Amino acid sequence: MVNRKELNPDASPEAAFGARLRSLREARGWLQDELGARMGYSGRHVSGVETGNKSPTRRFATATDVAFGLAGTEESFAREWGKIEHGVLLQGFPEYVGLEGRAAEIKLFDAGLIPGLLQTPEYAQALAAGAVERGVISADQVEEALTFLLDRQAALVRPVPPLIHAVLDESCIRRPIGGAEVMDAQLQHLVDFAALPHTVFQIAPYSLGERRPFDRLVNLLTLADRSVVSYVQSQTQGYLDRELTSVVPLVRAYHQLTAGSLSQAASVAMIEEVRKGTP
Repeated sequence: MVNRKELNPDASPEAAFGARLRSLREARGWLQDELGARMGYSGRHVSGVETGNKSPTRRFATATDVAFGLAGTEESFAREWGKIEHGVLLQGFPEYVGLEGRAAEIKLFDAGLIPGLLQTPEYAQALAAGAVERGVISADQVEEALTFLLDRQAALVRPVPPLIHAVLDESCIRRPIGGAEVMDAQLQHLVDFAALPHTVFQIAPYSLGERRPFDRLVNLLTLADRSVVSYVQSQTQGYLDRELTSVVPLVRAYHQLTAGSLSQAASVAMIEEVRKGTP
């Protein structure tokens, strides 16, 4: 066949997705344009996914399942897409998010950026745009990343919501993301978060200095059976830990962090002062 690109399904999860797509399409005797018409995509788009030049999206995977009659099955492309999507996340994070959605209590700390659970869509969009510009993710992955974040936030909206204790380094509220309007709305969102009956909000001020026990994202979950799980993340690695011997020191350090941080009232007052200084 002219211009037929040989595929290597072992090259990456995307390559495996594309190779399987081609295999099933050809088994049905469909051309790329025919499959695309059944899915609501162009034949060129189908070709791009098959050859790995385009990353599949959730919508594409769902349409593929409908076309091949695989929706809801163990062999569905939607399940395969989930592996791809989680593959770009740091190790341990997908499992952590699953536990987070069922946790009775969530403790958060972050420095430099507002953590995902507290981000507005506009703030998250600005971060995603920056990641695209740096080449960390593709433009096609932005919508999926934002959907993942919104689903994660929605999982915490329950009849009995979890207690959420968030401690943010002062840098989180002073680092401008997305421009003045986006940042002002994000700061207002933090103020609104602090006013909820199931939340505790604190700022770890710069004056805490060397007494701040964490220098990276740290999340602690208390599950329904009262067990505690930790998730610690750096720029390139994430680590989910269930071992009591290593989780307990993080719990102790978190208590030290909260003791040295500003009260909720003082934290909100600091945010309001920062907002007044926003151009």
